[in-house]
Amino acid sequence: MNPTAGHASAKPSVLFVCVHNAGRSQMAAGYLHALGAGRVEVRSAGSQPADQINPVAVAAMAEDDVDITSFTPKVLTTDAVKASDVVITMGCGDVCPIFPGKRYEDWKLDDPAGQGIDAVRPIRDAIKARVRVLLDELGIDQVAETRS
Repeated sequence: MNPTAGHASAKPSVLFVCVHNAGRSQMAAGYLHALGAGRVEVRSAGSQPADQINPVAVAAMAEDDVDITSFTPKVLTTDAVKASDVVITMGCGDVCPIFPGKRYEDWKLDDPAGQGIDAVRPIRDAIKARVRVLLDELGIDQVAETRS
């Protein structure tokens, strides 16, 4: 399946969705921005967005030199799903509208809400690994990093 079929631009678009759009989906969006270096249109949203991003998620990402401090939780809209080639859910798959021709994945990841940094680091690392696989699947070259 060509993720950019039907789009004027060759830039694929990915939407990350979790319940509060405060942890997992924001970390995934941060990694896709950083590792994809602008070659992927990145969106994130939540079915019940929080007021702010989880500060422990922000701290965990900062440890890996990815700044998500300016990100804000956003509500999931039908338009966001329609505008995305790939929709990745994280614990809220049933609330995401389904449209033909979209690629859907559900990433089974622990929720970082209420967790300390030691519990969030492995979630962050799992998200990073999945984002790397996603970039490979989309045919997007990844930015080289100094950290692994």
